[in-house]
Amino acid sequence: MSFHITKELDRKAKQYIDDGLYKFNIKHFPEDLGGRYEDIGLFIKDDNGNVRGGIIGAICWNWLEIYNLFLDEDIRKMGYGTKLLLEIENIAMEKQCDFIKLDTLSFQALSFYEKNGYQVFGSLDNVGRDHKHYYLKKDLRRN
Repeated sequence: MSFHITKELDRKAKQYIDDGLYKFNIKHFPEDLGGRYEDIGLFIKDDNGNVRGGIIGAICWNWLEIYNLFLDEDIRKMGYGTKLLLEIENIAMEKQCDFIKLDTLSFQALSFYEKNGYQVFGSLDNVGRDHKHYYLKKDLRRN
């Protein structure tokens, strides 16, 4: 039997890869963390129901990962970003997550996240040639 590489966007093949990796990973985590995956979406809407911003993430095992936080430019600096962040942090604590992780680019929201207690644990230079990619974490466990 021979094998070959194909270049395609195949939803079924992607699901196979995702499921296979999940099954492999689950063998290496404690039993009580098994099956802990939940998508989270919080949105800012105007009076007409139009989305003006939001935060999207997922709970995975013992952490919550923030994938995207975005606000329309005209509602930035009005506290909505902080409210979204606090709300998703509350969800993470209710779900007994140990930490939150996220990433941001140097021209995005590094100082915002740092102001809210997130700490850089890694970075990449030369992103888009002139920028930096930061990886941040906030511990939620209270000792």
